[in-house]
Amino acid sequence: MSIRETCQRAKNSVSAVAYLKEEERNHLLTVAASALIENSEYLLQENAIDVQNCDRGEQFKDRLTLTHSRIEGIAEGLLKLCAIACPVGEVIERHTTESGLDITRVRVPFGVVGIIYEARPNVTADAIGLCLKSGNAVVLRGSKDAYRSNAAIVSVIKRAWEEEGYCAEFIQLIEDCSREGAKEFMRQNGILDVLIPRGSASLIQSALENATVPVIETGTGNCHVYLHESADLEKAIPIVINAKTQRTSVCNAAESLVVDESFAQEHLCEVVNALMEKGVEIVGDEQSRCICKEILPAEEGDFAKEFLSLKISVKVVNGVEEAINFINAHSTKHSEAIVTENEEAAKKFFDRIDSSCVYWNASTRFTDGFEFGFGAEMGISTQKLHARGPMGLRELTSYKFIIQGNGQVRK
Repeated sequence: MSIRETCQRAKNSVSAVAYLKEEERNHLLTVAASALIENSEYLLQENAIDVQNCDRGEQFKDRLTLTHSRIEGIAEGLLKLCAIACPVGEVIERHTTESGLDITRVRVPFGVVGIIYEARPNVTADAIGLCLKSGNAVVLRGSKDAYRSNAAIVSVIKRAWEEEGYCAEFIQLIEDCSREGAKEFMRQNGILDVLIPRGSASLIQSALENATVPVIETGTGNCHVYLHESADLEKAIPIVINAKTQRTSVCNAAESLVVDESFAQEHLCEVVNALMEKGVEIVGDEQSRCICKEILPAEEGDFAKEFLSLKISVKVVNGVEEAINFINAHSTKHSEAIVTENEEAAKKFFDRIDSSCVYWNASTRFTDGFEFGFGAEMGISTQKLHARGPMGLRELTSYKFIIQGNGQVRK
């Protein structure tokens, strides 16, 4: 089946998802979660073939790999969506004009959502669950590295729903995993209502350059942790370690450590030692290396790089103003954290940091739809139009105006 035919099949089945009742959506989410758990061995078998054939490095393989616990996490994410109200039909605002027209703005589904992504099979199930609950058809285009895994997840969920007597054709998976196919997918005007890329910087840039349908940009994560002069060391070290090492291959992992000079003089070596105990390679500016000899010289570009590995850059600054300027200059506008006991410094950081998520005394690893209480997520939007931050159900809707009159005509 061609890419356009696949997309058209999803569009033709929009009504199968758009007009479901809330209890039906929740029932299907429960069915999907159970089906994934019941078919875990089949999913792991297909995923193992993808992993075995993958030659793109350990970080990439980590994103690709499914385990029993990861499948359970995917299923739990679907079940979490049951507790969240479907946003479709929600009244955003209502007013009556001088002419007597009653105008209501209500949430509606986008229609057909296209997702193009790399390596992560969990995105397949997350996208299906989110689109079901928000009333959207979905066309999935994963990478060739994860094709068997993605196809297995789609087939398990669709078969389970069809056995319940529901049409599942609003879910479609693109078979063509070539670069040419990706570009063709990005140009499905008149069928796709929105395209969401999720993956590497090159994938996102390709979507921005080649798509002729609207794109919601989900960004890479050059995330920073800033240790202010008043930071509590007992909070700082666990936050830095968690943000950097809890899972290195994800976009909300910290890649850069920014440290006030006064704090660095007293405590940087302790922070560095804690990172090194976890196997982290640390590169930094000249000032940081003068304070702590274990820090290696940073190369040009390291302060703007998403390492996605056990590596972090260190920059010493002179106060919160310099820290904010440095972070805004190098950030990908994903997630930044300040560790401080000074409320004024934290407020300034909140006000002036230009990123989608800003933390005070907490790890950047919480930037996640699951952790934010959204259930699954479609990605982390780093743009400013329509959606920003973790994209849950509301971010997968648009709105329309409902105007009720009583015979009014315009003079």
